[in-house]
Amino acid sequence: MSHTSRPRRAQYAAGPQEYAAVPQSPSKGPNRASSSRQPTRPPTRNTSVSSTQQLLQTGRGAIAAGVATGAIGGGYGPYSYHPDSGREAGAHNGTRFSSSPSEQQSMLPPPEMPPVQNTSTVPQYLWDKGPDLDDALHNPDIHGRDDNSFTIFSARGWANAGALIVLVVALVTLFAGYPLVWWYTRTAPKISGFNLGGINSTGQIPDLPGLPKLIDADTPDTAFTRVGSDGKKYNLVYSDEFNTDGRTFFPGDDPFWEAVDLHYWPTGDLEWYAPDAITTQGGQLVITLTEETYNDLNFKSGSPLAPGLWPGVWSMGNLGRAGYGATTEGMWPYSYDTCDLGTFPNQTARDGTPAAAATGSSDGGPLSFLPGQRLSACTCPGSDHPGPKVSNGRGVPEIDILEAQVDVDVFQGQVSQSFQCAPYNYKYEFNNATPATAIYNSDITSLNSYKGGVFQQAVSAVSYVDSANYDGQGYSTYGYEWFFDQSNRQNGYIAWFSGGVETWSITSASIGPDPVSQVSSRLIPEEPMYLVLNLGMAPGFQKQDFKHLKFPSKMYVDYIRIYQRQGTKNGVTCDPPNHPTSAYIE
Repeated sequence: MSHTSRPRRAQYAAGPQEYAAVPQSPSKGPNRASSSRQPTRPPTRNTSVSSTQQLLQTGRGAIAAGVATGAIGGGYGPYSYHPDSGREAGAHNGTRFSSSPSEQQSMLPPPEMPPVQNTSTVPQYLWDKGPDLDDALHNPDIHGRDDNSFTIFSARGWANAGALIVLVVALVTLFAGYPLVWWYTRTAPKISGFNLGGINSTGQIPDLPGLPKLIDADTPDTAFTRVGSDGKKYNLVYSDEFNTDGRTFFPGDDPFWEAVDLHYWPTGDLEWYAPDAITTQGGQLVITLTEETYNDLNFKSGSPLAPGLWPGVWSMGNLGRAGYGATTEGMWPYSYDTCDLGTFPNQTARDGTPAAAATGSSDGGPLSFLPGQRLSACTCPGSDHPGPKVSNGRGVPEIDILEAQVDVDVFQGQVSQSFQCAPYNYKYEFNNATPATAIYNSDITSLNSYKGGVFQQAVSAVSYVDSANYDGQGYSTYGYEWFFDQSNRQNGYIAWFSGGVETWSITSASIGPDPVSQVSSRLIPEEPMYLVLNLGMAPGFQKQDFKHLKFPSKMYVDYIRIYQRQGTKNGVTCDPPNHPTSAYIE
């Protein structure tokens, strides 16, 4: 079989006036090499660029013009396109690559070519818009798929739908299902109550792990209950054994106690109360009274057996603050819930009645200098009042556990145990007859000769104490038992204890109505109360024997324990629902 070989490409040689590095566009006219054509083989492409050389003018200007029109450089590079050369060679190339036809393409007959579009203004490389390299990425049918079709049995669709369903179910389970599952499967706490740490059985105080508790861990188990003078069981609800040395009581230092920084002017004290005068040492609370100039006073405090010191442990209604006169004006020591002249200033009506109010004191002078009960049962609707109703009389009563003094006649220590109240009986005489009032050992206990004055009535008795309890040599237990029933006020009472035994007691009958001063019954206190401990000096309480007083003097407290009758509700709180205080104080 005869075969005619394909002619080789002609080499292009740059002219002397041309840059050989500048590629030249293929010729736009036909340029075939002379060879014999085989009837079964299309002619081969002639790559001679002699016609291009003929079209170009020599010189740099001709080269610039050729580049501008696309005649030079437009047919080279990876995206060059040579439709004319392909047509001239009798072959078709369907891409924009300027590759030579393959052997298979060479065996095909030449297709019909559309007429060549010529333009004299726009070069071919701008108007020739064949397919781009990335067109296949945007062609949905490139792999033989028809993406416009739809079938319910699409595995991919079901996978997508299933994933969405799983996500929705997971979100619903997390935010709705899990809380319900937790609520119905949780284990009930062993503590009784709610909120952080729970609320104890009294319904008020949270028990927070790691923080001080109401009952000191050092309190012995034998002290957790006691039997009251009424024969009923009482449970321990608060205790402090003071066994941790070095405690301080500046504001914010202690969860239960706070030392004040003030002069207690209402009783004319000689000392200034300062927080650094109180600490714990040797398993006891120590309050020190020193002789030093402090805030223009000669003594500082937070006991030897000598007249003049005033150790005190007492409780006061929560609506007032000891030492802050604005909180006690018209509040202390009222314990009254009747709307009558007992709530008036000086216990006197506008017409001057009763006449006994003008001469009712022990020395024949005015009975009362009180400004009137601020929160009386006569309060008008909408007025300032802590509630629960404006018709409830509220006040700041005081119950003293002990106020120590010295009987200078026998030079023996005594404790005064009192209930301070208002309004007053005529001549400050309460009902001290049996069974309303009881003294259990008249050898050591007697009614206090001080019964009150224009600013208070003192329902009080004094009891001798053992001299061995002075100078830090020994301790004695003191306390009171206090009960009230708002529904049956006639059952209320207060019983005092000294040396661990009951000394005396009063009942609601002791402070009943007085037809002379025209006041109704005072109440056995129903207000929530707080404790105060202090060591001071005041000539109004007892004159000072500076010759025998020793400084520094100290008062020691071994422990404090508070009990409540079993079954009491809302008992350990300063804001009980039947006598709210917090909102009013704030």
